[in-house]
Formats: sequence, structure tokens, C-alpha cells
Amino acid sequence: MSESEDTRREFGEVVNMTPRQLEKWLDTEESKSVGQKKDGGESTGHSSGRHIVSILQKKQADLTEADDKHMTKVVGYVRRHSAQRPSGDVTDTAWRYSLMNWGHDPLKDPKGK
Repeated sequence: MSESEDTRREFGEVVNMTPRQLEKWLDTEESKSVGQKKDGGESTGHSSGRHIVSILQKKQADLTEADDKHMTKVVGYVRRHSAQRPSGDVTDTAWRYSLMNWGHDPLKDPKGK
């Protein structure tokens, strides 16, 4: 398996939101309220979410090197941030909202795309 195939497989494992679910989420105030803002504008995670939607809507053959790089970034972020899970109910937390901006809902069944 090539490096890009590994990346795409891992991306498919960590991103458990559909393009439609992610687009709907990115339109919420909760989504816009979390993350580091670039020059007071859109957060890094929110921008990433829009790129993830684009990737999810493409055919495998149409994915670019930039898409592969972004998928690698997404996998790393989701894994690192997931390891920092706070105790207790995480339903309405900035921790969960941040992960959702990156296409991963920690409360969703990983198989339940």
C-alpha cells in the first residue's frame, strides 16, 4: 500500500461525518465559536472543515497532492485531540466542537457514517 493509500484509509477512519453533516455543522454558531482565529476571521478548524467537505465530495482519482497533505493533517489533529478527551459528558464542549470542525464527532459510532 502506498503512502497516499495509507493516508486515505486513515482519513476514512477518523472522519466519521458525511459531507452533508459537516456542511450543516459548519453553519452553526457552535462551530464558529471554537478554534484559533486567523486575523480575527475564520478559525483553522473551520477552514479545515470546508476543505474536508471538498475532499469527501471528490472521486478518489481526482484527489490532489494538496488533498493528501490535508488528509494527513486531519488524521494527526483528530488523533492528538482525541487523546485529550476531558472527563465527564462531552456533548456540549469546545473539545467536541473542535473535533467536529475537523470532520470527527466523538459521540458518533465510527461505523455509523
